[in-house]
Amino acid sequence: MRTLLVWLAGGGLFAGSLQTALANGWNMPVGVTELSGDIYSLHMIIFWICVAIGVVVFGVMFYSLFRYRHSKGAKAANFHEHTLVEVVWTAIPLLILIGMAVPATATLKKMYDASDADLDVMITGQQWRWRYEYLGEDVAMTSNLATPRTQIRGEEPIDESANYLLEVDEPLVLPVGQKVRFLFTSDDVIHSWWVPELAIKQDTIPGFINENWVRIEEPGIYRGQCAELCGVDHAFMPIVVHAMEEDEFETWLVDRREAAEQEAMGIDREWEMDELMERGEQVYGSVCASCHQDDGGGNEPAFPALAGNQAMLDDRDWHIDTVVNGVSGAAMPAFSGTLNPVEIAAVITYERNAWGNDSGDTVQPSEIAELMSD
Repeated sequence: MRTLLVWLAGGGLFAGSLQTALANGWNMPVGVTELSGDIYSLHMIIFWICVAIGVVVFGVMFYSLFRYRHSKGAKAANFHEHTLVEVVWTAIPLLILIGMAVPATATLKKMYDASDADLDVMITGQQWRWRYEYLGEDVAMTSNLATPRTQIRGEEPIDESANYLLEVDEPLVLPVGQKVRFLFTSDDVIHSWWVPELAIKQDTIPGFINENWVRIEEPGIYRGQCAELCGVDHAFMPIVVHAMEEDEFETWLVDRREAAEQEAMGIDREWEMDELMERGEQVYGSVCASCHQDDGGGNEPAFPALAGNQAMLDDRDWHIDTVVNGVSGAAMPAFSGTLNPVEIAAVITYERNAWGNDSGDTVQPSEIAELMSD
């Protein structure tokens, strides 16, 4: 069964939700937010209305088939119209629809009311990762699949205890009890941010800002995936939300802000080659390896090899510009809005000196910062 769930996840189906459905009697999850509870209640109201309609309609149908069957000598009646019957069978469905519309409208109004939020988070879909920015807090991060590519390619055994294809290196951390407003957009194609237990499924569309919100009531880890077919690595865009108590979240936010400040301070100093290579290997593994492979071998024609790429090694300025500004009309995005100058300088240095590339040069964060400020 585990193997089947893993295969379904690899095909883009959220294995965790399937497991939840199995444990929940195939019903939708109640969720851990007030809104998800309202949606579940609405779902059950509509479900039982449909059950009642089905019982009445099929009950009358089967009774008629049995009571007035031809083998018992029943003769079909001849009648043309009956005004009262026509009014009744029109009025009853209308009243049922109105009765369904009232609670549905109330729930929809609540779903779209993102006002008076305590925290704003920008969520940006990227091929194939998520970018989270805590607006007004100077904290941002990129969330990537944590499952090693060697496991995905079958080069080493799957770690059964590590949430295969459902774990990330940077979860979205949110406080319990606070209203969080999400702003959704995309840097490339349409993605869809979906976490069933939070009752959120929102498209991220290039050039548009969509809005949603959540107030989580229980601390815990909640998982989701991209629910839009967004490209070759669509199945490898998991979502992990870590809900913390408010005081714990504030401590985490302060730590992340201080770490970002320390990173910014590193822009003005001269970095050694080994420092850049160590940091660059981390950035490359998180951001670049999904396209250009762990060994820099690439995936032609969309993603060229970086190992032994003499044209890249001969033109340092082109290499820097490509990483910073991307390539128009190609799959290479601009990383100036995703990575900071330290990360960009480190990953370029790593690409120019890893896998047998021996340019021997370094790229300093100050150089990248100056280019990004122009």
